[in-house]
Amino acid sequence: MLKIDIFKASRMRLKELEGYLQQVEVFDKPKVELEQYPTTPHIASHMLYTIDQSFDDIEGKFIGDLGCGCGVLSVGCSILGCAACVGFDIDEDALEKASQNLKEFDIDNVDLVQCDLSQSDQSQTELFAGWRNKAFDTIIMNPPFGTKSNNGIDLLFVQTALSMCTTSVYSLHKTATRKHILKKASEWGVEVEVLAELRFNLAKTYKFHNKKSVDIEVDFIRFSFKED
Repeated sequence: MLKIDIFKASRMRLKELEGYLQQVEVFDKPKVELEQYPTTPHIASHMLYTIDQSFDDIEGKFIGDLGCGCGVLSVGCSILGCAACVGFDIDEDALEKASQNLKEFDIDNVDLVQCDLSQSDQSQTELFAGWRNKAFDTIIMNPPFGTKSNNGIDLLFVQTALSMCTTSVYSLHKTATRKHILKKASEWGVEVEVLAELRFNLAKTYKFHNKKSVDIEVDFIRFSFKED
């Protein structure tokens, strides 16, 4: 079991954070239909460090992690001193792995919820009744890119996230979709800023992948509400 000095978290260096996140276990058998690509420790640590150090949106805040997968972002938020975090995912196997990671890090301020963020039927509406009413300060996520059979799910995640928080949404999106995302954000009346353009190295995860790895250009984006 890993022990982390929470007092030290506010002074943690980027490399230290990345070192911790390298110990987070990932998918045993990722599911292609859910576009399960783990957020690498390098990208996750840089995302979280920027959110915390540049915008003060993690330490002491109530965080939501949509499509949390195995929990690398939730673990990172806890390490950086969030007040509490809730990770949401549709996949029971991913949540089981996330639960194991939380136990390994001896984390007790992160809860996990199984739900389908892409559905709006009665059961899901009832489940989200409390969460959608601006329950969180900050939402942090690496949503499905919306390829394959999931076209548009990336923006659905953003809309859902905006309904759940009071301050900001931080998310990863394919750079190729930037123009469309900026247009949608303008239509929704929210501020949007591309914080960084990253290279997401996807290892050969599925059988249909021909190369050992491929670099995908990804935008790290901050959505926030316009001040009155």
